[in-house]
Amino acid sequence: MIYSFHPEAEEEFLRAIDYYERREKDLGLDFAIEVHAAIDRAAALPNAWPVVEGDIRRCQTQRFPYGVLYTQEPDGLFVLAVMHLHREPGYWRHRLG
Repeated sequence: MIYSFHPEAEEEFLRAIDYYERREKDLGLDFAIEVHAAIDRAAALPNAWPVVEGDIRRCQTQRFPYGVLYTQEPDGLFVLAVMHLHREPGYWRHRLG
């Protein structure tokens, strides 16, 4: 299944990769792999993950405290946020409109 990122979601994803890479070599790569694995799980079973709000669902990463918030669109998944699960839970809501 095809997926795309909200521009702010892509930016926060890239910032998190940079953050982890600065902490430890290749940790940013590990984080990116985890996020893409979560997206792949969501794409394979888009309705299997918990609803956060309306038609927005969250698939969590396994190793990092992050969740991928997405909606299912006719042409694939639309990633609204790659969010740290312990910070500002509703910061992404302005991306809905």
